Amino acid sequence: MTGVVGPAMAAALPPHVQLLLLTDGKRISRVLHAVAELRVADELADGPLDVPELASRTGTRADALGRVLRVAAAFGVFFEQPDGRYALTDMGQALRSDVPGSQRDMVLYNGSGMLWRSYGELMHTLRTGEPAFRAAYGHDFFEHLERDPDDGAMFDRAMTRMSHATSRMLIDSFDFGRFERIADIGGGHGFFLSEILGEHPKSRGVLVDRPSVVAEAPELLAGAGVADRVEIVEGNFFEPLPTGWDAYVLKAVLHDWDDERALAILGRVREALAGHPEGRLLICEFLVGPPNRWDRGKLLDLDMLVRFGGRERDPAQWRELLDAAGFALVNDPVPGRWAVLECRPVSSGEHT
Repeated sequence: MTGVVGPAMAAALPPHVQLLLLTDGKRISRVLHAVAELRVADELADGPLDVPELASRTGTRADALGRVLRVAAAFGVFFEQPDGRYALTDMGQALRSDVPGSQRDMVLYNGSGMLWRSYGELMHTLRTGEPAFRAAYGHDFFEHLERDPDDGAMFDRAMTRMSHATSRMLIDSFDFGRFERIADIGGGHGFFLSEILGEHPKSRGVLVDRPSVVAEAPELLAGAGVADRVEIVEGNFFEPLPTGWDAYVLKAVLHDWDDERALAILGRVREALAGHPEGRLLICEFLVGPPNRWDRGKLLDLDMLVRFGGRERDPAQWRELLDAAGFALVNDPVPGRWAVLECRPVSSGEHT
């Protein structure tokens, strides 16, 4: 598979060709979205198939499908054999819907109209500072998820898949077992909390999220064998939160919001920790890395910008935000990856 376009091959191209290759991202994304929607990887799970057979199975025209598959193969998603049949590569395996670590839901989301139309209005954001999503759709992102159940379900599946991918990384890098009582604020269906409690059988948890979201939590928590250790609370992080818990987890929450509204959320956690100086706030986010280096957080930051005016933050930005909210960062998370920021409430008059 020496023809796969990767960083090494791209670097060997003339600079102007490298530049043009970067502009092909939209084409590549739509190709991946199409083959994911057609479940081509699932069809290839039992072995290579030719284009006419794949077209028959996916309800597509063979000529058009073959040209799309050729692009996917050029980027290493599939492999075109000398006999014209297509086979799965290691990368393509991740497009299957029935394997651990499947990325199909994330590919569908990344290539969806919700992002496609939003990025089409990026100039609106640059001119006004307002989220591009609102310019594209005429209403806010989370309102759209309520209005369009299909998009809402797709988003929930993608975020659950992201949580699957990041949870083990976070749990392996941080000792959540130090805390007997853990509150997961904005925790969705409860996957991350269930993973923490499954790892630490002496801990208990409370899950707080919108009613329409936590409605699906009991089944997930029961399946994980932790339902008897979780209290479910309908609410949101802009309202008063349950008090008296040892650790308050905000996983992939604050990056949805600008600093003003992030401070409002942090203020609610600060209220819930009142009188509990040993309590902790645990922020689980992608920590943006240094300038001039690739890390996915820099692209995720643009997603936050165009969708709802939020942001990914680097270490300095986190410290500034936490200081304003009355918290101090007590660990030293590594930038350029998902990380747990352990924060303690600062007492009145204390300087961080």
